[in-house]
Amino acid sequence: MDAIIIGAGACGLMCAVQAGYLGKKVVLLEKNSKPGAKILISGGGRCNYTNQWASADQFISANPHFLKSAFKQWTVEDTIGFFETYGIIGKEKTLGQLFPDDKNAKDIVEVFTSLCEEMEQKILCNAEVKTIEKTANGFKVSYLIGDKTKTIEAHKVVIASGGLPIPKMGATDFALRFARNNDLNIVDTAPALVPLTITGKDEEWYAQLSGNSVFCEVSNDEISFEENILFTHWGLSGPAILQISSYWRRGEAFNINLLPNQNIVEVIDTERANNGKILISTLLNRFYAKKFTEALGKFLPLNKTVADLTKLEIELVNQTIHFFKVKPAGDKGYDKAEVMRGGIDTNEVSSKSLECKKIPGLYFGGECMDVTGWLGGYNFQWAWASGFVIAQNL
Repeated sequence: MDAIIIGAGACGLMCAVQAGYLGKKVVLLEKNSKPGAKILISGGGRCNYTNQWASADQFISANPHFLKSAFKQWTVEDTIGFFETYGIIGKEKTLGQLFPDDKNAKDIVEVFTSLCEEMEQKILCNAEVKTIEKTANGFKVSYLIGDKTKTIEAHKVVIASGGLPIPKMGATDFALRFARNNDLNIVDTAPALVPLTITGKDEEWYAQLSGNSVFCEVSNDEISFEENILFTHWGLSGPAILQISSYWRRGEAFNINLLPNQNIVEVIDTERANNGKILISTLLNRFYAKKFTEALGKFLPLNKTVADLTKLEIELVNQTIHFFKVKPAGDKGYDKAEVMRGGIDTNEVSSKSLECKKIPGLYFGGECMDVTGWLGGYNFQWAWASGFVIAQNL
């Protein structure tokens, strides 16, 4: 046996298939009852399997250059070509996100399971790995399947068991526990791509807007994103919020530009010149749903005409629309997070092979590493790339 792969998610499945192409035999040990659990729920079951724009620039890591080697070895074009070979044709939805044109997440998983079956790469489900031991010839892995503990040996081991998000989908801290037990450094972990919560005096204001979506630019000192935000009864969600959440730290505030592609002061000046009698509420209704405009009445003089606005009031409108400050209380945790920020320090592995420097023959890939991509197919691209790179070195 050439290798044991722990985790039959995106990274593990790609690794098994690529190893098979090279004539190497592997066994995948999967804790869940079926492979590809997170693939199956991604994109609402449609699976945003890569992003046309993916590069190291859209990832968070203590070492921002770490990804470059893997992304040279396995490119976005490689991902697109791989899936096209097996009948998955990509269609861009928005912002470079590729979804299967006429297929879905089940078809993505089927590509891998069919290839594994064809190449006689075993996938053992309901197999929970307990220990990994170094042996004279490689490694011995013990795992629980049903009520029986079994062992298997191989020359090499791949840990692709994912991160902490979505425990109900079988998320496990196995990789992190193994790293700690073997004195490998871990970059502090936290939920990422996660909705944010609002509590205290502002909670009711957000709750009344639950279900409303607004196109905005959300930013902090580090980065900005232009996409929709979604108000909820507990705070904020939507693509722009999920994106900024990966860069947010508890206690910090960030800015929301509620009208990113226009200047509200210029709009007011134009209206004053042409029709000074228009109410602020009427003006704002051009850009927002009536319910959202009414909610802005907490901050703005909606019943005033634009002609009657003082300089201070115009500045108030400007600050409210373009510099709306939000200071979340927290986030919705790993239950609602799409990925994990932080993880096994990239300095612990070779960027060229993803082999652990302290434990030769053992590899880490996918979400358990300190590599966190943006929303929109980026994390899948890292999973495919890391699976490919590891397979070349087994």
